[in-house]
Amino acid sequence: MVSVVELLSLVLVSMLWGCTNPLLKRGSRGIETVAQPNRVAQVLAELKFLLLNLSYIVPFLLNQSGSLVYYYTLSTTELSLAVPVTNSLTFLCTLITGKLLGEEFGGKYAVAGMFLTMAGITLCVMSSMDPSKQSKTKV
Repeated sequence: MVSVVELLSLVLVSMLWGCTNPLLKRGSRGIETVAQPNRVAQVLAELKFLLLNLSYIVPFLLNQSGSLVYYYTLSTTELSLAVPVTNSLTFLCTLITGKLLGEEFGGKYAVAGMFLTMAGITLCVMSSMDPSKQSKTKV
């Protein structure tokens, strides 16, 4: 049975991942202009560009903090619930944040997909809260 704290942790992870995805995309603008003569110098120049770019590094660190919360939550939450809920809500948060930042939304199919995703998440959560599904331990 899933607890409220576990469910809120999964929502937090989804928000940290989903809301930072469009910000990471926006913060990495300009990396395509970095040009170096060889492959190693190119990789190092791109790393320098990203690491010294606050509009990239702040969302990156927030995204990684979401990963820390996720790994902690996986230790206490059913894997069959944690993965679909987190991935689905991450997708929704990415769409909504992208729209707020002025990106294309995807039209009526995106809205229909969001509703279907929310219905699926609701079913996953409801099935994990079903009192008839008590875990049975072998002694």
